[in-house]
Amino acid sequence: MTGDERYLKLLSEKFPNAQAVVTELINLRAILSLPKGTEHFVSDLHGESSAFIHMIKNASGVVRRKVDEVYGKEMSEEEKRALCALIYYPDERIELIKKFYENSSLPSPHKKEKDAGYMDLFTLNAQLSNLPTLEDWYRQRLHQVVDIARAVTIKYSRSKVRRLLPDDYAYVISELLHESSLEQKDRQTYYNAIIEAIIETGCAEQLLITISYLIHSLTIDKLHIVGDIFDRGPGAPKIMDVLSTVRDYDIQWGNHDIEWMGAMAGNLALLATVLRVSIRYANIETLEEGYGINLLPLANFAMTIYGDDPCTIWQTKDFENNPRLTRSAQLMAKMHKAISIIQFKLEGQTVLRHPEWHMDHRALLHHINLEQGTITLPCGDGERKVFPLLDTNLPTLDPDNPYELSRYEQDLMNQLWRSFRKSEKMQRHLRMLYEHGSLYLVCNGFLLYHAAIPLNADGSFTEAEVCGERVSGKALMDRTDEIIRRAFYGEGKAKQDALDYLLYLWEGEFSPLYNKDKMTTFERYFIDNKDIQHEAKGAYFTLADDEQVCEKILREFGLDPANGRIINGHVPVRTIKGETPIRANGKRFVIDGGFSKPYQEKTGIAGYTLIYNSHGIQLVEHESFESREQAVLSGSDIHSRTLLQDFSGQRIRIKDTDKGKELLDQINSLEKLLQAYHSGKLKAR
Repeated sequence: MTGDERYLKLLSEKFPNAQAVVTELINLRAILSLPKGTEHFVSDLHGESSAFIHMIKNASGVVRRKVDEVYGKEMSEEEKRALCALIYYPDERIELIKKFYENSSLPSPHKKEKDAGYMDLFTLNAQLSNLPTLEDWYRQRLHQVVDIARAVTIKYSRSKVRRLLPDDYAYVISELLHESSLEQKDRQTYYNAIIEAIIETGCAEQLLITISYLIHSLTIDKLHIVGDIFDRGPGAPKIMDVLSTVRDYDIQWGNHDIEWMGAMAGNLALLATVLRVSIRYANIETLEEGYGINLLPLANFAMTIYGDDPCTIWQTKDFENNPRLTRSAQLMAKMHKAISIIQFKLEGQTVLRHPEWHMDHRALLHHINLEQGTITLPCGDGERKVFPLLDTNLPTLDPDNPYELSRYEQDLMNQLWRSFRKSEKMQRHLRMLYEHGSLYLVCNGFLLYHAAIPLNADGSFTEAEVCGERVSGKALMDRTDEIIRRAFYGEGKAKQDALDYLLYLWEGEFSPLYNKDKMTTFERYFIDNKDIQHEAKGAYFTLADDEQVCEKILREFGLDPANGRIINGHVPVRTIKGETPIRANGKRFVIDGGFSKPYQEKTGIAGYTLIYNSHGIQLVEHESFESREQAVLSGSDIHSRTLLQDFSGQRIRIKDTDKGKELLDQINSLEKLLQAYHSGKLKAR
């Protein structure tokens, strides 16, 4: 039996006769003619969960545009905001409205909210006064939400929409969405009868919530996150929890994702790094509340070792005004110093264990002279210079074995690693990062990766050694992806070497996630010298603004350079200084716009979303998001503006996408199966 015959035999288990094959062929050919679903591309969320969750709910402004399309001038601005607020946050919004009908009033907005143009809740009170009962409000909103859902679902097959509906309400919602098969008068009567039955049976609230979530699901058909879910913001665990409810998403790992993945998987140097960065930015909420990590052992260790140390240079960022500083500033500074020294020791151990990385210049502790309070380092001119240390109180540093952890430090790291390993949520999120993640993705003519493809100064691909193999370009990315997976799924020494390599990916010169000559964390803490703190970016970060270089990269990954595009994150786009996310004559989009609030002072905005729908491409720039509470209360939204619209003359159909190619392959196989049934090669059942 040939391979084709075996495959058709297996396929016949699912489609046991000619009629079943014909039915599926009709379905697949019809799907090919539908408009493609809407893809959303975002990057560099950095734990900013509130803005991300709102972006998922408003689909980067798509929901509001649908409301405008459906209702136009029929609705006032306030009414549109009220409807959008219900669709975004149906549970909370309904509770607010129920309180109005119980108390006949809504809370008044603050003056600044009125000044900012938010919906005047006094106006809403007036609107609701025209709806004497809660049932009247349900009746109006059910009609409106169904109208928006119908506008959103029109590009999808009924079977796809039905699969997204909960069993309890699938029939009712399907009838509401697809009642157009009846005559006009009968249709309206039937439709109104369904609405009245919903209200009378007490199901209106749940139906509004269910249909709103259906709108969320279908306005974003596929979500691409181009790296860095984790870092400074407190909400990375919330982002991961929300992603677990998203129907179709993928992640291209960023440098901060790899940092956390390494820590979660057991790379102790990266575990210490995660702790250091979290404490430095007063972001221990992610560890303690998000993942249940016990930091009390670290606090006890820090107080024991550095109890009398003022730790002046180790204060957390903005410690005097940081609302997330949940412990005393002095304790946090001591914890910060304690874990930083441990990190430098563990990093030194790892890089010295791997001379093939050529990173011995990052093992710096043996250059310290404690008696003189100095460190001697090589400088750019080849000479060695002596620098005074900003902190010389290093009681755990053994001059004879500077990279060896003290027994107390080793016990501490063992306790912290046990806490990481036993966090069920952390390990579940790690599996999600692996199952939905990759170093890069080729999808519908786009090449997605977080940071860089390492390049030489002449634009050629840099050849680098990745765990025993010298590779460049696409082969480097493929090999690196393989090693990242081995760090989780591998065994023995190969697994340990791969786990070590995650540290190289975090800070190595030829890492596609970092691509700078060095990471000068130690120098920024201990040496007051800007030159010695400088980190030189790789050639990619300037050359990739050249159209020909981007075309070369696209060809390397099998894409048409005339139509393909690269999507990056990693480097914040400083729009405040006139930078643009559109590079290389439109061949590359850099969509790190500052979702994270600490970056917004640099960017001047609060993020980008690239939207690719059946009409073409839109690049949307966002303003900052105030809060979920204000969105529920007063209908505030993330205000966005479109930077680019690249719409084609004809709508893009599913047949024009990668999914369409898969469906065409399935159609080809089904046609062969049908022929086998007709010819008698396979017996129908």
